[in-house]
Amino acid sequence: MAEFNRRSNRGAAIVRSKSCKFLEGVDPVEYTDTDLLRRFVTERGKILPSRITGTSARQQREITRAIKRARTMGLLP
Repeated sequence: MAEFNRRSNRGAAIVRSKSCKFLEGVDPVEYTDTDLLRRFVTERGKILPSRITGTSARQQREITRAIKRARTMGLLP
């Protein structure tokens, strides 16, 4: 039987740029700005982690709060 290397796919994660979008002079995160918030949500509606989006912990909390408010208002899935 042939042996397979099962660990070959572990490092194949999608990595996005680590630059913070909000440090570049973007206005505060608003729950009504759905175009901005959709960049931080997957196709299934899950919030992307900061290690993928490259945001700081504070910015990630603001984004999460805004996404949850937008969901409550029916603006996002």
